[in-house]
Amino acid sequence: TFQSDIIQELLRQADVAASAAVGAEEEQPPPSSPALTERAKRVVEEVKFFQRYAHHVATSDHCGDVLKRIYMIPEERVHIILNGVDESVFKPDVSKRESFREKIGVRSGKNKRTPLVLGIAGRLVRDKGHPLMFSALKRVFEENKTARENVVVLVAGDGPWGNRYRDLGSNNVIVLGPLDQEKLAGFYNAIDVFVNPTLRAQGLDHTLLEAMVSGKPVLATRLASITGSVVVGPHLGYTFSPNVESLAEAISRVVSDGTEELQRKGKEARERSLRLFTASKMADAYERLFLCISDKSFCTIQA
Repeated sequence: TFQSDIIQELLRQADVAASAAVGAEEEQPPPSSPALTERAKRVVEEVKFFQRYAHHVATSDHCGDVLKRIYMIPEERVHIILNGVDESVFKPDVSKRESFREKIGVRSGKNKRTPLVLGIAGRLVRDKGHPLMFSALKRVFEENKTARENVVVLVAGDGPWGNRYRDLGSNNVIVLGPLDQEKLAGFYNAIDVFVNPTLRAQGLDHTLLEAMVSGKPVLATRLASITGSVVVGPHLGYTFSPNVESLAEAISRVVSDGTEELQRKGKEARERSLRLFTASKMADAYERLFLCISDKSFCTIQA
């Protein structure tokens, strides 16, 4: 990880200094990586920067842990307030599901199976994992006949990988471009599972929360920021290691599980998200924090 790279570099520099003290005549190891040294310097500056603030709000349990362990912020100054999304906009709606599918050409007839629909949304760029997703989908469509014949992938968002997804074929992939909030609500209703292949450790990605509040299970990268707060168990969705083989296996598992199992997971995902990830709960948490900061007597009031 980023932090362990820096720790190893600092230990390496300490070893170099110790060797120099023992005897200058001994052969010294090659100089350390300039890029890693710069990264270490940036973290040191960040540590100094964060210490200047009286209070810190972390948007996930993992971010809070990083603030306390890496940036050495005292626990009483770190507050975990999970991101929230508008539950009045993002919610299960059968009519939106059918109308959105109809508009984009995903139809189910009496004499053929209803397609299983995967959804991707957000910035279609490299660090969001789209090269990984593209390669995994390509492999699944080549090797899995059921997926090739019965899976449709909806891609919502803007970025260079939008055109690349079209190379997978119009029978399996529909690139929608960027969507406004109303259309995005229809998008989440139209899919059976939401996929977020991000390669970056971050806070709580809003697309994951929007999908869960909409009653959809999620398939996401096995990162601490995700498994610590969002996909905390297999009853809510699927996780994968950030490599093509693991993601392809996870997609194949989704196909194998089928829509009935996905609906069950989606129901549990929505129940959890309504407890934790709504905009109203987030606003209440910030209000309690500000009251507590202004008057310590408010700190003892239970939520």
